[in-house]
Amino acid sequence: MKLGARILKTGIAIILSLLLSELFQLPSPVFAAIAAIFAVQPTIYRSFLSIIEQIQGNFIGAIIAVIFVLLLGNHIVIIGLAAIIVITINLKLKIENTISLSLVTMIVIMETPGDEFIQFALIRFSTIMLGVLSAFIVNLVFLPPKYEKKLYYKISDVTEETTKWIRLTIRHASEHRLLKNDIGKMKESVRSLDHLYVMYKEERNYFKKNTLVKSRKLVIYRQMISTVKRSLEMLRRLHRFENDLQEMPAEFQHAVQQQLDCLIHYHEHVMLKFIGKVKPNVTFEEGDIILNSKELLNLFFANQKEAKIEDEATLSHTVQILSAIINYDEQVVHLDKLITSFQTYHKKTSEIMIEE
Repeated sequence: MKLGARILKTGIAIILSLLLSELFQLPSPVFAAIAAIFAVQPTIYRSFLSIIEQIQGNFIGAIIAVIFVLLLGNHIVIIGLAAIIVITINLKLKIENTISLSLVTMIVIMETPGDEFIQFALIRFSTIMLGVLSAFIVNLVFLPPKYEKKLYYKISDVTEETTKWIRLTIRHASEHRLLKNDIGKMKESVRSLDHLYVMYKEERNYFKKNTLVKSRKLVIYRQMISTVKRSLEMLRRLHRFENDLQEMPAEFQHAVQQQLDCLIHYHEHVMLKFIGKVKPNVTFEEGDIILNSKELLNLFFANQKEAKIEDEATLSHTVQILSAIINYDEQVVHLDKLITSFQTYHKKTSEIMIEE
């Protein structure tokens, strides 16, 4: 079992909140620890947004608690009514992420009113805010996330898995049921790429030079994700229409196989090029692609007439495969152009990113 940064940061935030509570001699330090758990975020930017929202949410919970206790008391029905009001206000202000902690603040303040209720409420509110502050400090200082590295390797892993299955499927060597299960898993992996991309995008740079580099990298990573999605769609259509492709003449099947082999090689070449594992003077010539889109379509129609294939389903499904090949080709070519342009102006930047 691997401990992630989020797990470790949560533990450190709890420890820090309890230590600070003892240092300031605050009663019930457990509430600071609870607040720290709610406030831990995956990125520094989200942590900054979170602490602003948590201050608002806790203030709302504290104010509602004080007003209800002073006016109506702390009967369990009153506490329930106050909770409804707190939730409604948070939703109206569009800070629903703070609802849980707002309710915790409200309940701990309303539970034991006494002669010094206002002072007690301020202490409880301060204790909870200390926990939120502890989580923010931990997010800022400890274990800064490296989402770029995670994103690249995740894209690389999904690309490798997809291209492996394409090679097998185009040679009719894949096991149908296993491939179907793996396609489902790869779809989940591709969805996780979008999440990692958002996490990386939210990471903030403090220097203008780094901001420019990152903005260009974001374009490249977005294109990488689009390309791997096209490769997965290519695989899905090959898997679904494999029998229809086998109905086509052997010459056409061989041409499709060569085309995909070249595209896969090109895709792998471009991914390695981005991290500097391909020499700068080595290029993948577009001429290495056996056929361009127009030639591939012409070959399809020529073979269809020669073999006198008239089954509309077979022709329609084969055209869908060709469409996926063309889209995949266009995405890989565009990705190559973006990376070439990036490396012209920012030499070795991507290499450093992977080595760190």
